[in-house]
Amino acid sequence: MSMLNIAIAGSSGRMGRALLESVAQAPDMRLAAALDRVGSPFAGRDAGELYGAPCGTVIGEESAAALKGCDALIDFTRPEATLHHLKICRELGVNIVIGTTGFTSEQKALIADAGRDIGVVFAPNMSVGVNLCLKLLDMAARVLNEGYDIEVIEAHHRHKVDAPSGTALRMGEVVAGALGRDLAECAVYGREGVTGERAPSTIGFATVRGGDIVGDHTVLFAGTGERVEITHKASSRATFALGALRAARFLMQSGKGLYDMQDVLGLK
Repeated sequence: MSMLNIAIAGSSGRMGRALLESVAQAPDMRLAAALDRVGSPFAGRDAGELYGAPCGTVIGEESAAALKGCDALIDFTRPEATLHHLKICRELGVNIVIGTTGFTSEQKALIADAGRDIGVVFAPNMSVGVNLCLKLLDMAARVLNEGYDIEVIEAHHRHKVDAPSGTALRMGEVVAGALGRDLAECAVYGREGVTGERAPSTIGFATVRGGDIVGDHTVLFAGTGERVEITHKASSRATFALGALRAARFLMQSGKGLYDMQDVLGLK
């Protein structure tokens, strides 16, 4: 069995630690590089200390040198850091798995363009279950296309900085696409005061932030006399990490191009 050389960005973060542990447990992968922000107090330390099992790979700050010889970088950081890493990966011919959220349209275009030179899996949620839900949402929206009001409700931990979540937005995009609508034109992101009756063509979003909620998402189709809800609840970040590792394996077989988790899971 050939080993995949994996690099992890944002190693000291919540997702970074989950990714480090998942790579350590994967029989076909080795941790080739662990990156963290410049000035990180974890720089120079054994990456395995972050999950309780020293592994011999030292956390570094210089991504260009660390990424040489890697097969794929897995990045769940912030948009600016991810784009910096993307540029280096493109120069070095290293594949990249991007789970970062909060990108602008212009930044997403840069990610798409990188697919001309390297393999890129870009998805707001790497969970296998969430991506199955996206497939179910497409089916549900096509069936419940008249007489149903649609709301997306999501909840995350107090530290999440973007809202709605990337997953919630992707769910909204899938539903809108199935209905022939443009989410940018029909989304409602907040309600307060006298808002008037609900416009039937809108897709509403409600956001909850608190505690240590890993990630809950529900899409509600509310009709006359019935409600249909498609819900996914994550209890551990391991589900996102395992999906990201699956994406890295996929890129080794698929080569350059822009992909999402629907491609990885064969749901298209």
